[in-house]
This record gives sequence, structure tokens and C-alpha cells, in this order.
Amino acid sequence: MDVGCSVATPTSLFISSALLSSVTSNYCSKRVSILPVNGWNSLAVRRVAPLNPSCKVSMSTSIKTSGTEIRQSYSEEFHDSGEFSIMGLSPLDGRYAQKTKDLRPFFSEYGLIRFRVMIEIKWLLKLSEIPEIKEVSELGEDARSFLKVIVDNFSIEDALEVKKIEEKTNHDVKAIEYFLKQKCKSCSELAEVLEFFHFGCTSEDINNLAYAVSLKEALNNVILPLMIELCKTISNLAKENANIPMLSRTHGQPASPTTLGKEMANFAVRLGNQGKIFSGVRILGKFAGAVGNYNAHKVAYPNINWPRIAEEFVTSLGIGFNPYVTQIEPHDYIANLFNAVVQFNNILIDFDRDIWSYISLGYFKQITKPGEVGSSTMPHKVNPIDFENSEGNLCLANAVLSALAMKLPISRMQRDLTDSTVLRNMGVGLGHSLLAYSSTLRGIGKLQVNKSRLNEDLELTWEVLAEPIQTVMRRYGVPEPYEKLKDFTRGRAITKDSIRVFIKNLELPDKAKSELLELTPHLYVGEAEKLAKDVDHAIDLISGFRLQ
Repeated sequence: MDVGCSVATPTSLFISSALLSSVTSNYCSKRVSILPVNGWNSLAVRRVAPLNPSCKVSMSTSIKTSGTEIRQSYSEEFHDSGEFSIMGLSPLDGRYAQKTKDLRPFFSEYGLIRFRVMIEIKWLLKLSEIPEIKEVSELGEDARSFLKVIVDNFSIEDALEVKKIEEKTNHDVKAIEYFLKQKCKSCSELAEVLEFFHFGCTSEDINNLAYAVSLKEALNNVILPLMIELCKTISNLAKENANIPMLSRTHGQPASPTTLGKEMANFAVRLGNQGKIFSGVRILGKFAGAVGNYNAHKVAYPNINWPRIAEEFVTSLGIGFNPYVTQIEPHDYIANLFNAVVQFNNILIDFDRDIWSYISLGYFKQITKPGEVGSSTMPHKVNPIDFENSEGNLCLANAVLSALAMKLPISRMQRDLTDSTVLRNMGVGLGHSLLAYSSTLRGIGKLQVNKSRLNEDLELTWEVLAEPIQTVMRRYGVPEPYEKLKDFTRGRAITKDSIRVFIKNLELPDKAKSELLELTPHLYVGEAEKLAKDVDHAIDLISGFRLQ
């Protein structure tokens, strides 16, 4: 066997986001990129040593690139130097670029191309393992290593080469096929089987798997861990403040007291319960050709069990197999997944608004940061900007994710192209979610409980004891207890002294009357403290928050 394969690796890989924009500007004609030049590092371009001409690369012969590996590789390639483009159309790639960079390896154009390349290469390797396909004998270690290097070393320069081919083909997936054929010509073993790249595939066979793998990896490695961090942080907030009494408000009016910790526990448990849904979502893929029936496969190789081969291939990627499809996988699982994210976001909006309200009431102070400005004209302001930023981004995220969930499962007959442009916006919805989660966590980190303000409100609302008083009166058979308390409290200013006089005049056993006289708004919190302290028992962060 001829082992004189050499990989046409790029001479440089760009590791600066600023340089990335410059590369893009060189590629895209008439594009203007306004970037700061101060701080650019001339060493931001690193050289890649040429591979051994014998193509004997000391790597595993199997290609298995996890999301974590992709993130690490991408992180090295695009080391952020603090600059960002002010020409970006979306704030996710402009103002917020630093905060959303962890999603770029999965949902950028570069990320999509890279995942497509990986799927195409793994399919060729699968074909080489099918004995009935004699035209593609099992690939040797050198050829496998050659293909592995293409995936592992996939660079911005490679992605731009794919885009250049796409200019001619006007077809993004066909450009991947042509790119790989060009890459593999230099390896004699692969040169003999170039036409088996994309064999039997429709574009959506490649696309749906690329999206499925990238979505699973992005959720498991970026989004869901941040959701877990939110649950843990809010749970800690609950336990730390379990015994701090707080006036409740229903309809905006004073209501039976609770504890600050118990109110935080409510949100921790709600978010934790939502996390369980993710483990029940099964990421699916199809690989059945133009209309889901293996038509071309059956004609070319009639004796091969193509549904079994397709299932083996799809499940080897770590996703489930959907055998009943048209040209596309119907995207029902994406709708289920995004609906779950939307509901998590809804709960977090509720949390953000409550914290905002508690800050407004003075229950929380915010730790200030030197040099930070709250208002351009009112120097005293310390605004709850993190919770407001989170709420705004959650609204945007839910708008996009809800649109995706409603649109993607609908496709005319065996397929229309409306899903193609829509799928490219998955990173937009998840990017705004990522921003929101980070903002909420940052805001929680600034909170400082104002106990004196909490006590002040409780001391001014002795009327909340009307509820336990009338309940005890019911126990001992006092007639019309509710009505008596209603007449006594409604529309009147109730004080500690006035309510004590009312209790003393009740026809109750001395023990019951004594207990009511000892009761204060601060003590009237029921089981709130215990519920807050036990919050961890109600949250399962192990079996939830993970796509299987």
C-alpha cells in the first residue's frame, strides 16, 4: 500500500477573534470591518508543523470528536483578545461576543461546516466497514489518521475554502463534498474512493446529524451546566436566608409572612423540576436518503440491510435513530427541547422580576463596584441592571425558541426548504438564554440582604395576624370569626397594641389566648424556615439537566 499521503494543512491558524473578522473581510468582497488595532499580538498567528510525509500520524484510528474537544480546539484557535467587531448586525456577535463565545464552536457557520465535515468523513469510514461494498475496502490506519487530522485540525482557513467552493456550487453541503475530495486527493488510498463521499446521501442526511450532534454537545457542555449553576446558586440563597422573616405580598398587598429563604427555595425547586424534562428529550437523527426510503441505496446495493446500517451509523454519533422520516427528520424533538428551555426561561423571568421587586422595596441592597455608573444623570442610582438584562434577553430567547418550536415540525409533503434558514437561528435563541443566565448569576452575586428593612415592613403590618386569630377562633367554636376579624381590620390601621386588646377580649381558653398574644408578624412564618433548609432534598440535579 502506498503510504505517501500528505495532509494539505493550512500554514496558519487564526486564534484572535479580531483576526477572524479580518479574514472574513478578505473573503467577503466589499465587507467593511472596523476593529481596534491596539493590543493586536503579532503572535496571534501560530504555525502548524507539517505532518510526516509518510502520513503515519500517531493518533487513534477512529474519529470521535466530542463537544468538549471541539470547544478546547476552537478556544485555542480563537483566543479572544478583548476586541470585538462594532459592525456586527447581531449584538450576540458584537457587544456580547465575549459572553457568548462558548456557543460559537457549535452554532457559528464555522461550527456547522466543521460538524458537516465530521459527518461526511465518518460516513465514508462506515462504508469502508461494510463487506458488501467491495469498491471501498476497509481503510488502513494511514488513511484513517489522514481523515482524523482533517477533522481535528479543521481551521478557519478550511471553512473559508468551503465557502469559496460554495460560491460556485451555490450549495453549501455539496461544497463540503468537493472540499473533501480536494483534501483527500493527496492520499492515494482515499483518492481511489473519492466518489463515495456523500454516497447515497441527500443534503439533509448530513445536515440533520450535524445539527443534532452540535445541539446535544452545546446543551450538555454550555447551556445545561449553567442551568445547574443557577439552581445551585438560588438553592444556596434559600438555605442562607431560611430563617429571615419577610412580609409576603399577594395582589401587591401585605399577606401572611414567609421567609426570604423559602421564597428563593420555591424558584430553585421549580427550575430543578424543569431540568428533569431535559433528560427525557431524545435527540434524533435520520439517514435514509432523498425521501426516507433508501431508494438509491437499494438500487446500488440491493442485498445490504440499509435501515440497519443507517441505525448503526446514527447511533454511533451518540444520538437516537428515527426510522420513519421523509427527506428530513421532522424536528419534533427540537420542538420538545426548545419548549423545555422556554419554560425554564419563563420561571427565571419570574425570579428576575421578583428579585427586582424586592430590590425596589429595599429588601436587598446591591454591592457596588468602584467606577460603575448607575445613571448618567442621577449619581445616587444603583440599578438592578443584571436582572433587567436577564429578563430582556430571556424574552428575546423565548421569542426565537418558540418560533423555532412552532415552525420546525411543519414541512410541506416530503420536504420544503423553510426549515433550512430557521435552523440557523438555534444559536440566536440559545445565545440570548446564555446571556440571561450569566446576568442573573452576576446579579445574585451582588445581593446583600437588608434585614432592617425587612423587619420594618413586618413591624408595620400587624394586621397579617388576623388570619391565625380567626383560625384559632374557628377551632374553639367562636361564632363568625372571619367576619369579626374583617370588621376589626379591614380599612383600619392595626397596631401591636390594638390587636393585643382584641385578643384579650376573645372568649378563648387561656392557653390559646396566651399563645396568640406571643405571636408577632416576625414569628408567623409556619414551616417556611424548614422548607427552605430542606430545599436540596427537593431538587435532583443528577438525573436531570442532561441530554442522553
